[in-house]
Amino acid sequence: MLLKTKILIIVVAVFAVVILGMSIFVQTSEKALENLKDMEIQSIGFAQIPNGTYLGSYSVFPIKVRVSVTVESGRVTDLALLEHRNGKGNAAEQILGEIMKAQSLKVDTISSATYSSKVILKAVEQALTNIQK
Repeated sequence: MLLKTKILIIVVAVFAVVILGMSIFVQTSEKALENLKDMEIQSIGFAQIPNGTYLGSYSVFPIKVRVSVTVESGRVTDLALLEHRNGKGNAAEQILGEIMKAQSLKVDTISSATYSSKVILKAVEQALTNIQK
């Protein structure tokens, strides 16, 4: 009887720790995603960027993006997603066309895919700002 009680206490304690850990993880993830809404995207002068293909990445759990950005004669001529892990943010991939059309990172995020849109924009920003240093 004593052994069964000890085992029950251990199982309950482990279960409580797992639940607490999951709760903290979810809260931290939600806060990181909420911070994306207010995160600024830099204005980058594409004309100042040397010709070439540049790689960038950005991630905020559960979203991870890697991009390839090709610049020729001061214009982005190719923009490709190499990786896009997301929840329900596939629609955000439309933002690549918006960037190409506007030749700017100052574009509206895709409705219903705000978080993924911001992460894609930050990955492109990261690709193009790292080469300017």
